[in-house]
Amino acid sequence: MFNKILIANRGEIACRVIRTAHRLGIRCVAIYSEADANAMHVAMADEAVCVGPAPSKDSYLKMDTILEVAKQTGAQAIHPGYGFLSENAPFVQKCQEADIVFIGPPASAIEAMGSKSAAKRIMEEANVPLVPGYHGEDQDPALLKRHSDEMGYPVLLKATAGGGGKGMRVVWAADEFDSALDAAKREAMNGFADDTMLVEKYLTKPRHVEIQVFCDKHGNSVYLAERDCSVQRRHQKVVEEAPAPGMSDELRKAMGEAAVRAAEAIGYEGAGTVEFLLDEDGSFYFMEMNTRLQVEHPVTELITGQDLVEWQLKAASGQTLPLSQDEVQINGHAVEVRIYAEDPDNDFLPATGKLEYLRTPEENRYVRVDTGVREGDEVSIYYDPMIAKLIVWDENRDRAMQRMSQALTEYRIAGMKTNTHFLKRLIDNSAFRAAELDTGFIEKHEEDLFSGHGGSHSANPLALAALYTLLKQGQQRQAEAVHSHDTTSPWHQFNGWRLNEEPALAVRFKVGDEEKSVQVNWLNQGFRLSVDGHIVIADGKLEDDVLKASFNGHNRNAFVAELEGHITVFTDQGAFECQWLHPDLDNHEFEEEGG
Repeated sequence: MFNKILIANRGEIACRVIRTAHRLGIRCVAIYSEADANAMHVAMADEAVCVGPAPSKDSYLKMDTILEVAKQTGAQAIHPGYGFLSENAPFVQKCQEADIVFIGPPASAIEAMGSKSAAKRIMEEANVPLVPGYHGEDQDPALLKRHSDEMGYPVLLKATAGGGGKGMRVVWAADEFDSALDAAKREAMNGFADDTMLVEKYLTKPRHVEIQVFCDKHGNSVYLAERDCSVQRRHQKVVEEAPAPGMSDELRKAMGEAAVRAAEAIGYEGAGTVEFLLDEDGSFYFMEMNTRLQVEHPVTELITGQDLVEWQLKAASGQTLPLSQDEVQINGHAVEVRIYAEDPDNDFLPATGKLEYLRTPEENRYVRVDTGVREGDEVSIYYDPMIAKLIVWDENRDRAMQRMSQALTEYRIAGMKTNTHFLKRLIDNSAFRAAELDTGFIEKHEEDLFSGHGGSHSANPLALAALYTLLKQGQQRQAEAVHSHDTTSPWHQFNGWRLNEEPALAVRFKVGDEEKSVQVNWLNQGFRLSVDGHIVIADGKLEDDVLKASFNGHNRNAFVAELEGHITVFTDQGAFECQWLHPDLDNHEFEEEGG
């Protein structure tokens, strides 16, 4: 086993690798850009070296600089994580020439899977099922259209060098073919400097099911069950779960053995994922192979009880795989979602800024949080805006989904747009709970998943926000009274007292683009709140960010984050955001309301 490794990555995956390496007694060298000088992975590592400015091309993608750091620090191997250099065959070759172990497959395997068309030919020879299509070198548009006509529409045009949905077009009818091909080729050339296309039969209700495979240097290969990644947005995975719902032992065996054949056909070593399209009739077809550890690998870890990074380290150091195929067992159900700094209400536009308020669910045997950030860290414009991966496990799918719903409620971020509310709506969706899955799930259920965007909010969270402001202002007035040594003056009491006036006021908020007002009357104990015509008798107390509220005799707890007058109230129903328009309820505000 290695004594020291360098991690050629950042963020969540760098921290993930460091945890396992440290558990195995392996020292870790981190690299970082100038933007990441105070990052979590830098703090966790035994050593850290700056490799350049913030842009990835000037830091995390500088192959020669990274290799030089590995040599200088005495690292015996490099773990690439995912993204960046993880599937870069020239970098693997450079590692080999420098006598540094690349913790991943050989360059030849990466090259074999780097071209979709070449991969299809290899898979065909290995007897791995393929979607009917054309993957040849002749790119005459008339030839591509003739194959499409023969297969029957719809068909999928796909750039052979593509990824992430770029250079892809679904063609529904023959008269759309020419314009779709032109658009796909333009996008492919802009994104990959290669407009070579393949064309496949387009399956209308496919599921995306992938198989985790592992190979060592001694010819041993296993598959570690499957993951269902069908719920996607623009070909990007949103929810991943394992095992795949409705998967029979026979189908799992057939897909697993096909995945192993795919890996063995290219002389694979280490962790890899073979992705399939699973049709409604149980037929499955090879899509592609990812020659690295996947973002969603934790769900496989939770159902198998294995640490896949440990498997990577052992395989790369020349050890045999920890388990044979017969020894692989699966238990329970796991699901993962990715917490992103993005705005689902605005076409998932990435968000940046400082994580001023961050609270996560308590980790235990059921709940796992893989992250590379802490409260106070910046989400940079330079890198992927993923904040964390939230993973849960339980004995079956229903219980796992209920646990995920609760964990998303407990994942609280304020001051920055995130996708947590969208994810909770998705997890709670009845069709998703019924496992009615295919790759078009989000589009089909768009109305349910995006309902209420920018709409009105119920009175209850606004009442909670009002109660919070009143209690917060009361605490401040009491603190002022203590500081002035005058606790008897009515001017230091926050109880609505005004000379010759009824003890009342209005607290105003901005909710979205709408201004709302909560009328407040003081009672002997608590407040009488009028919110959108509803009367609430409210009382409570603040303990840090916890609001212990009583509404009409019903006690409940909520969490509140306030950032410069912007208030976020977190309840079991989700988060409610508003802006307090009068952050100091001073004399003038009372006079304006006139009781």
